Amino acid sequence: MTGAVRGIRSPRGTAGPSGPSSRQLQRDGDLMAAIRSFATATRVGWQMEANWTDPLIFFIYSVAKPVSGALILVVMLEVIGGGAPANYRAFVVIGSALWSLVLSGVAGLAWAVLDDRERYRMLKYVYVSPSNFLVVLLGRGVARLGVGAAGALITIVVGVVALGVPIELGRVDWSLLVIATAIGLIAIVALALMMAAVCLQTRQDSWNYPDAFAGSLFLISGAVFPMTILPQAIQGLGLALPLSWWIEGMRRALDPASPTGIGGPGSLFEGLTGRTVPTDSDLIVALIATGLVVTLAALLVFRISDRRAKDRGLLDRTTGS
Repeated sequence: MTGAVRGIRSPRGTAGPSGPSSRQLQRDGDLMAAIRSFATATRVGWQMEANWTDPLIFFIYSVAKPVSGALILVVMLEVIGGGAPANYRAFVVIGSALWSLVLSGVAGLAWAVLDDRERYRMLKYVYVSPSNFLVVLLGRGVARLGVGAAGALITIVVGVVALGVPIELGRVDWSLLVIATAIGLIAIVALALMMAAVCLQTRQDSWNYPDAFAGSLFLISGAVFPMTILPQAIQGLGLALPLSWWIEGMRRALDPASPTGIGGPGSLFEGLTGRTVPTDSDLIVALIATGLVVTLAALLVFRISDRRAKDRGLLDRTTGS
């Protein structure tokens, strides 16, 4: 009986006595291939970002822009504004540091498309390679996101050491920090994917689109000034943006005494909830909800753009921009 059982072959796609099914093996193989493609694309992206100079110059180049931007804003507060409370100084420094991460993340995927299409003329070859095109783009974007994260961290350190920003490790809400960071990074990558989808379709001057897109989000996200100074219709756009809730959650986690950028007397948030300051639960729920909507929208837009670019031959088009 045992020999008879051993002699029976399992149907195709089902698990046999000797091991997992062929479908399971194929899924595992696809997953490992995606992981290898992602790791390779990340390494290539990092080498393209960093191998043009020696590490010290690259380090200075990577952190000079976010640090100088934060210092300019602080000087404006202190000199033009006649001085500012320490907690609002922390508001500005943390917001500008986080925005350098947003700018690097949003631009990363779009510039990967533009680099390969306009500069290296390699986008069509990347597209027809065995690797998944979306996985390759995400890997390329992660490298630039890492550069932005380093700049953001150094900006916060400079703010603490040189500007007296009151961030103490003992007062940091680590659970909120971890949750906000994880969901916020996903939202940033989703917005970057949406921008990359747009750049697949555009023709000339596309290099300026990521900065323009990030700049428009900068105005409505409460990064360096409270949203209450904006008209309520614009505040509504800010509340629908996951970046606003992410920045608010990160500020709350790093400095619990920092002023709110979303709520406040007379804000749209107060009109909707009856509270002037969002709770931690408000921040997490809103961040998850808006992040989910943006992620699904980004995947849909990228899928439509990918199909249209393939059908109309846009992948091998160069615009000379």
